Amino acid sequence: MGIETTADAPAGELGLREAKKRETRQLISDHATRLFLRQGFERTTIAEIAVAARVAKKTVTNYFPRKEDLAFDHQEEFVAGLARTVAARPPGQSALTALRLAFQDAVAAQDPVVGFAGLEFSRMIADSPTLSACLRALHDQREEALARALAEATGARPYDITARTAAALLGGVHRTLFQRIQELTLAGRTGSDIAATLREEAARAFDLLEPALADYARD
Repeated sequence: MGIETTADAPAGELGLREAKKRETRQLISDHATRLFLRQGFERTTIAEIAVAARVAKKTVTNYFPRKEDLAFDHQEEFVAGLARTVAARPPGQSALTALRLAFQDAVAAQDPVVGFAGLEFSRMIADSPTLSACLRALHDQREEALARALAEATGARPYDITARTAAALLGGVHRTLFQRIQELTLAGRTGSDIAATLREEAARAFDLLEPALADYARD
């Protein structure tokens, strides 16, 4: 007799296990979001989420080490998004152009990652000091990831001042536009109305960076 390891398990069984994990994770996230929206993030406990999802409290923390992770369950995508866009840009396209086009596409799709989170969720963040601080930290992490990607794209050292400055400018525009979407959402504007406004405002914001960054990281 022996202990079966992951490597020993049949591929089909591994697939079922992973599917079950994803299902459990989504179940916990869905119940947490429902509770956060109903009674507020600060007033909701991990124990209440566990009861609602019918899992152990430890199961919740295994999937989501911090309560904030339950609210921002797409944070990895958010932090890495700008850096991935730069890394995946076609030859000859500048980082600014790649990020500008990607943001335009995200606005057209009303992507939650750029801020289209809906009124209830946006209000939940605005009403929670913890979530507001967490969101600021995620913006900072995203800018740091972008700086590393720009340094790699230009063959510079990891903490090159030019890459860091460019990341601060590009990250700052994205942060400002995210905040603008949140502001309009909290004012009761519809998603399509916000998208129309952002198409024009984002163009003006990115235009401001053209003199400095039009040719940066083009190769």
